[in-house]
Amino acid sequence: MSNQELYSNNPLQGVKLEQVVEELVEQYGWELLHAYMQLNCFKNNPDIKSAVKFLRKTQWAQEKVDNFYLYRLKNLPKPDDVQYELPPRDRVIPADHKPGEPCELSFSDAKRIMEKKATKQRARARKQRSNASNPWGN
Repeated sequence: MSNQELYSNNPLQGVKLEQVVEELVEQYGWELLHAYMQLNCFKNNPDIKSAVKFLRKTQWAQEKVDNFYLYRLKNLPKPDDVQYELPPRDRVIPADHKPGEPCELSFSDAKRIMEKKATKQRARARKQRSNASNPWGN
């Protein structure tokens, strides 16, 4: 299989970062994007050009936006474990998975997701602090 065949099923293939940000802003708006992704480039003086500049410099933020684009705006099924390890722009989407309608998002859902992430993060931190010499994680 050639590279062209492999990547022809990725909606990010050939799409510029600026276009991704424009589509997200058009669909959801700056405030909702900030509520879901917690990126300050969507909160403080939001502007397409400055957001793209930040995202180009910050790989983890760009991957976060690309993931949001693929799995919220394009509404694709979540990737399997092997594909999840790859950056979003390198993932191969199975041929039977076609982009759907954008997800309906809300501020209350964003808050619920952030609370869930915070709970998981606290549990992870507690687990890392506990060890054989300090089983209570103090």
